[in-house]
Amino acid sequence: MPGADATDVQETDSPPRPTGRDRYFDTLRAVALVRVVTYHTFGWAWAGMLFPSMGVMFALAGTLMAKSLERPAPKVVRSRLRRLLPPFWFWGFFVVVAMLIHDWMPGWQIVYWVVPLGDPPGNAWGRQAWEILWYLRTYLWFVLLSPLMLRVFRLAPVPVLLLSLAPILVLHFLWEPPDNRFGSALTDLATFLFCWILGFAHRDGVLRRLKPFAVVVLSLAAIGYGGWYAFTHQAETGSYDLDDIPLAQAFWSAGYVTLLMYAKAHFKVDFAGLTRFPRLDRIVTIFNARAVTIYLWHEIALILAVPLIDQFWNVPAFEKYLPLESQWFMFGIGWILIAVFVLLCGWVEDVAGKKKPKLVPGGRTATMGP
Repeated sequence: MPGADATDVQETDSPPRPTGRDRYFDTLRAVALVRVVTYHTFGWAWAGMLFPSMGVMFALAGTLMAKSLERPAPKVVRSRLRRLLPPFWFWGFFVVVAMLIHDWMPGWQIVYWVVPLGDPPGNAWGRQAWEILWYLRTYLWFVLLSPLMLRVFRLAPVPVLLLSLAPILVLHFLWEPPDNRFGSALTDLATFLFCWILGFAHRDGVLRRLKPFAVVVLSLAAIGYGGWYAFTHQAETGSYDLDDIPLAQAFWSAGYVTLLMYAKAHFKVDFAGLTRFPRLDRIVTIFNARAVTIYLWHEIALILAVPLIDQFWNVPAFEKYLPLESQWFMFGIGWILIAVFVLLCGWVEDVAGKKKPKLVPGGRTATMGP
């Protein structure tokens, strides 16, 4: 992570701010989404350490938010809500109806299915589909708080960035939040606050002005502490999975994502050469233009993959020649179904962004995080 005082700042003029996104960030977002689907398929505890997807997505979203806030804040917040809520409502309609059919009767908390400022309610039957909504809830709160957070950050960028890890330390060591919607939201905000503010630091050129030695040493220290805490506290959760250990998640993501963002800021990594591989470049484009669709629908795709594969057993040739018991086969079927949902439902993102609906997006379409 960045150094703690002004002596770690190089005596150079601030570089001009970047004018837009590039393929490096687009590729990070695509890899993050692939990792999310992989984790939800295989449940590998080490996946979050290999690539902390959620920290990456919050940092990228923070960068875009800081860029957008060069315009009036109310207009930016409305734009973000407009991009987020229609795809959420479209997806939520099917999930809510399915749960109602399966004996679910909501109370007043159903308002969270309109604006997810808290975790939307649901029944156990639909848990696998709706439990991913914590990300949208956290993203929404960060969007609402960003105008104020960005002002505070610009008063003292490096100290504020470092202090953004303080809330998760307070929640872990000094005050345990309540076990309810408020507590869950507070914990997730504290866990990923550093990553969001790191996005501010990248956008404002703060990262580029920091000395590499300080960044690398403090980043590795954060990664080391997060990893040490995860492995030494497995008895509390039964695993070293970062998703189950907010303190470890916060520090591991802080160090890891800082190195990724610093590579972009200091070494000007842009992955511009990706255009030499048209198919791969197109895949990255689709992932970014349909990021919300992929995130919302991927769990439903994995759920549907199971009964679909069950039907394959009724075909002798499939039973003989296909690895129907393999999780890798389910992983492949899941991606096929995700592609179907992108084709059937992705247009909602175009409508939400006031664009002409497309079956398959083309070109470098700007998108909202994740």
